[in-house]
Amino acid sequence: MKAIGLIGGMSWESTAEYYRLLNEFTRDHLGGLHSARCVLYSVDFAEIEQLQVQGRWTEAGEILAAAARALEAAGADMVLICTNTMHKVADQVEAAVSIPLLHLADVTAEAVRASGVSRVGLLGTAFTMEQEFYRGRLEVGGLDVRIPDADGRAFVHRVIYEELCLGIVREESRDAYQKIIADLVADGAEGIILGCTEIELLIDSEDSPVPVFPTARLHAAAAVRAALSASH
Repeated sequence: MKAIGLIGGMSWESTAEYYRLLNEFTRDHLGGLHSARCVLYSVDFAEIEQLQVQGRWTEAGEILAAAARALEAAGADMVLICTNTMHKVADQVEAAVSIPLLHLADVTAEAVRASGVSRVGLLGTAFTMEQEFYRGRLEVGGLDVRIPDADGRAFVHRVIYEELCLGIVREESRDAYQKIIADLVADGAEGIILGCTEIELLIDSEDSPVPVFPTARLHAAAAVRAALSASH
């Protein structure tokens, strides 16, 4: 099995999920006591979040690029950015290393297409929902992407940063997310992309009338497949 390099800590709550999922998928594929070969570089999210708010994306990208170089030096054969939002600097990270970057939006678009769905609702941080770096990549991947209205986007974003990134899961927030999902379905969404890795701590398939696409789970599964296929 090739070694999977993880740029994590954004937040560590979802990075812990990545680690669990990578090991579960590896065990499912190989059986027995097998676990994932992986290397984790976990950044300080408080520093990254401040750069996000200030729009200093290039500086944030430099931090993640340095993490990617460290992962490559530690023996990683591929790199994953364990957050949707920071794929805004994916090109900067990819350019810093010679190993491949497994892009979360590409993995997600492929999974959505494979399910037969093309019109999707997207939940994530305001950056992910509103900016082109992520929505545009999904659209290039053949998807028709819908997002919540302004109030819905503000609420989804607030819950991510003020609750989920701190490990807080509230039933009232789940109820509100379910209403936002219902509104997206009423707008024609045939599936819902959980386009922030922390949302998987709050929402699962039972909370939506249409299929949900949990991006951290999809990303981890694709990484294990790539790590195993590269060894045969």
